[in-house]
Amino acid sequence: MTETTTPPQPKRTGLIIWMILSQLLAVGSLVIWLLMAGLSVMAFDSGVTAEAWTIVILVLSYPIFPLAIIIGSWIAYKRHKNTLAAVLSGFSFAPPLLCIVFIWAANALWFAQNGGLDAFRP
Repeated sequence: MTETTTPPQPKRTGLIIWMILSQLLAVGSLVIWLLMAGLSVMAFDSGVTAEAWTIVILVLSYPIFPLAIIIGSWIAYKRHKNTLAAVLSGFSFAPPLLCIVFIWAANALWFAQNGGLDAFRP
């Protein structure tokens, strides 16, 4: 009878710290989402339109994305798919980060097209 020995698993302390920190950021994005969810109903101020419904539905459905990604990352962690767990955990807070980058880029483009800070000098 032969015994099969499994190789020792590498320590995953860094991964678990990353997953907890990134998912805390995702929960932090939900705090900002609460404000946006409350303000999204103002889309109906100019009447009930398909565009208003689209905006409201997209804003109100946002928590589904980080929740699904967080669940997927913990499943990957449980199955010892460390790289997948780390990537999925990082994606859990990606939308707010990408939104901030987009807003910054749009502002930079506007300043570049309108004379920068010189446009504000008297």
